[in-house]
Amino acid sequence: MSEKEELRAMFQELTEYEKQKVGLGIDGLPASPMQIVQAHLMCEDTVYMRDYVLNEEGDIKALWFTRVEL
Repeated sequence: MSEKEELRAMFQELTEYEKQKVGLGIDGLPASPMQIVQAHLMCEDTVYMRDYVLNEEGDIKALWFTRVEL
């Protein structure tokens, strides 16, 4: 899969989470699917770790992306 296809797939995935009222954010700040994809696109040398936050029933209630220093 090309980088463009990966970013498009990520945007679609995050948009689905947003429709399900899952909170999204990057580096501790709320963010839209487009902002998260743009951060990945602009910072090619940066790695982001996904942090899934679950509710009491085990459903995803938030998805945070945190920059990881290598």
